[in-house]
Amino acid sequence: MNYKETLYFIAKCLTISFETKNKQEIEKQLKSTSIDWDAVVKVCTAHYVFTALYCNLKRVDFLHYLPQELVSYMKYITNLNRNRNEEIIAQAKEINSLLLDNNITPIFLKGTGNLLAGIYDDEAERMVGDIDFIFSKEDYPKAIKLLRNFDYSEVIKYDYHFPEERHYRRLQKENNIAAIEIHKELVTEKYSNEFNYSFVDKDSQSIRGVTVLSYANKLNLSIIADQINDNGIYYKKLTLRNAYDVFLLSKKTNAKDAVNTLDKLTNPLNCFLAACYEIFNKVDSLEYNSNTKVDSYLSGFNSNFTNQKATKRRHKRLNIYLFIKLRLNIIYKCFIYKEYRFWLFKRVTDKNWYKEKIIQLGSKS
Repeated sequence: MNYKETLYFIAKCLTISFETKNKQEIEKQLKSTSIDWDAVVKVCTAHYVFTALYCNLKRVDFLHYLPQELVSYMKYITNLNRNRNEEIIAQAKEINSLLLDNNITPIFLKGTGNLLAGIYDDEAERMVGDIDFIFSKEDYPKAIKLLRNFDYSEVIKYDYHFPEERHYRRLQKENNIAAIEIHKELVTEKYSNEFNYSFVDKDSQSIRGVTVLSYANKLNLSIIADQINDNGIYYKKLTLRNAYDVFLLSKKTNAKDAVNTLDKLTNPLNCFLAACYEIFNKVDSLEYNSNTKVDSYLSGFNSNFTNQKATKRRHKRLNIYLFIKLRLNIIYKCFIYKEYRFWLFKRVTDKNWYKEKIIQLGSKS
């Protein structure tokens, strides 16, 4: 199995609890084809869907087709992730109670928001990093002060920090499993006037005393996190974790309508939806608006699989381009904003930062 075959196999496996056609095709493949399970594990891990794969195969009773040693390992990792997610949910509920008691209503985002909304049949399916939430701009500074007084402190201990853009610097609390990200924006500056707190607040929903995004905006944010914030639109690729969230959410809301509620973001979101439609084997709930821009994106998306060497060269050039673009933007802001000038001065005069970079370079060589 090459990379594309492995990726598409995993993607179809993630739909078998809902899609009869894919379930039949996967069972036929498991019966008749030698699956490269080492490749499957590698790709699943890279895309953060290892536990989701296990849960889906288990639900339709396909685990007996897998090597027993692999099943045991998948079960072990899934149990660990379930325990972690249960702790994350408890931590999020504690934060929610603290803030509500102080007349601040957080809207929980991304993986934690999806766990709290119960979109997964098994809490172990989703691999979650931080606990993300957003407030009104009026509540943002009050929430930061409140959480810092509740013993949350910086994950990275510097006496200076990059000026805030989308979220406050990551905070953690001793004996708590997850760091937290307190957002004031949901997307990079270019699109922040279009998809922001005001936009998502008006149709947010309360589930068991916790506020989360509407299903449509959950779907939109799942795509935005990959396509925009992580530059997937440039690389013409996706992360299966985000794509799986989009697939599940497409069962709760009309995906095409969700992305069409936006303006400048509609095209990049529609491109991601088209890629999801491809890798999940033309699932009806992931239908998208076809146009020349989407066709061009899909052509680039598919070309990533056909010539790996050319793809690596293109991605390397993109890395350089995005790096330069980011640095030029910082320099531009240094001319305008005092806080950027302060950060830059502190950074270039920080001996410890240089030492860290040297260590990182040494570990890569």
